[in-house]
Amino acid sequence: MSATIIAVEHVTKRVQDSGGELTILHDIDFSLAPQESAAIVGASGSGKSTLLSIIAGLDVPTEGTVRLAGIDLFALDEDARAAVRAERVGFVFQSFQLMGNLTALENVMLPLELQGRADAKAAATEMLVRVGLGERLGHYPRLLSGGEQQRVALARAFVVKPALLLADEPTGSLDFATGERVMELMFELNREQGTTLVLVTHDRGIAARCDRQVRIEAGRLT
Repeated sequence: MSATIIAVEHVTKRVQDSGGELTILHDIDFSLAPQESAAIVGASGSGKSTLLSIIAGLDVPTEGTVRLAGIDLFALDEDARAAVRAERVGFVFQSFQLMGNLTALENVMLPLELQGRADAKAAATEMLVRVGLGERLGHYPRLLSGGEQQRVALARAFVVKPALLLADEPTGSLDFATGERVMELMFELNREQGTTLVLVTHDRGIAARCDRQVRIEAGRLT
């Protein structure tokens, strides 16, 4: 196994706005080992979510690159990056990002079906039972509480056994007690599967539970 699952190599991101050129990220450089957990922390507007998007290959850096398990994401075209994400990366968002026209079971089956897995229904059912939603398989997102929707999102992210899980403020839409339960579940699943976890959070308690913290201030690593 590689000693590094993610290598962020001198990543800079600049954009044009009405006032001219704006640097969102400046020469960000760090790496993470397999099974490591890291919290990206910093004030609002510091560039945390932009960095997460670049790690995912969803946003393109102005300079530098990201290597996922040795693969240079930005040496690939968009379709090839999407294929790497489908195989190796799971996502959990603040706003859940569930498909409203699909049941909980169908939402979790979706990434497996995209992989052509014949056991999609059985694997998705097993994962939903694991997150405590065995009685909610046929429910649509609108019929689920926020905490239940986020548990569906966790099941969808972990069902493909990703090498890397990226989470952007995963408890931001939840009350404190529900958020605590969701985070406990996320860390449990992370330990069980040996996934590398990278999460953006404002919550110091959540950040402290990670193996390390990557602090961004005004677009710079501190």
